[in-house]
Amino acid sequence: MHPRPSPIAASLYTLRDLNADVIILHGPHGCCFRTGRLLENDGVRVLTTAMSENDFIFGAAAKLEETLKKADSMFSPKLVGVVGTCASMIIGEDLKEAIQNADIDATVLAVESHGGLSEGDNTEGAIAVLESASKEGIIEDKEAERQSKMLKLATEIEKTRGMAQGKYIAPSYGDDKKKIAKMLIEKFQNGEKVAIILNAKKETSYLFADILKIPFNKIKDVNKPLIIANLDDNIGLPRIQQHAQNIKEELKKEGIEIDIITGGLDEYPITGKKAAEVLENYDVDFVIVAGVPHALPVETLGMDTLAITDGPRLVEPLKEIGYTHVVTELDAHAKTLGTDKIVASDFGDFLRVILDYQIH
Repeated sequence: MHPRPSPIAASLYTLRDLNADVIILHGPHGCCFRTGRLLENDGVRVLTTAMSENDFIFGAAAKLEETLKKADSMFSPKLVGVVGTCASMIIGEDLKEAIQNADIDATVLAVESHGGLSEGDNTEGAIAVLESASKEGIIEDKEAERQSKMLKLATEIEKTRGMAQGKYIAPSYGDDKKKIAKMLIEKFQNGEKVAIILNAKKETSYLFADILKIPFNKIKDVNKPLIIANLDDNIGLPRIQQHAQNIKEELKKEGIEIDIITGGLDEYPITGKKAAEVLENYDVDFVIVAGVPHALPVETLGMDTLAITDGPRLVEPLKEIGYTHVVTELDAHAKTLGTDKIVASDFGDFLRVILDYQIH
């Protein structure tokens, strides 16, 4: 009942992860405006054919052909994505014919995406890109199938445990970060054993990985936290693998050791369950899950837990499935687009300030 991410936006992000140089939205100039602008921060040129009322009646194939030629002339791209929108797809625009007529040197992917794909699930937009990339030989069929499976599992998690359950969920900003930060530091001071699980996706992992950099070792006789993370840098699209590699290298330089790697960043629908299974072999008192906490079966843990999420509409569902505490990090995508380094989080900043105050 409340607004949810669009399949069109998911198409844009997936093309970005394929390292597309240019993306052309075949639709009105305002369609997915915020996503398009944000992706410019990641080095992707996002253009629009700026369809207008007359185009909704008579079609705009000529505008698409012209935009493709301009993109080729201005940017000399190697890979271009043409993404349909509600307007162009409803009137049945033939993206492939326009691409063929434009006849530019770049590889061009036609993505017939719009806001009503399937049941409107945003993951359908990502799957449409993967299928197009597979047909063009950019990724192997087997890899497209693997990622499509992950995306469908992600949709299932959102519909059963997240914000896509079909009911209206009021936004909430979770528990007081300062109070939760003090509580967490006290747990370390009291000698409790803490596990930190990074179960994140895409570039937002740069924000959620910040919890791994907190210098808990400043506390005397502290137990080193058990660190579990989905940072396998051999899995996923090129940009996704690079994110995992960047984070691991930065943590290594800081002397932070990841104890167990559960999978890749695009495997968050299944790495949460893997992390919970790993915990069965360890004696821990408190668990922190950052990124996509609802993908972890917290109800099976039987201990106090903290979820760190970027979704105000996820606070209520996270409490319902069993998380003891929930804190939110806002604008995760906006804060992490265009970066290749871990970004300071609001909760992390509270922890650092409190630790510095206590020590000095």
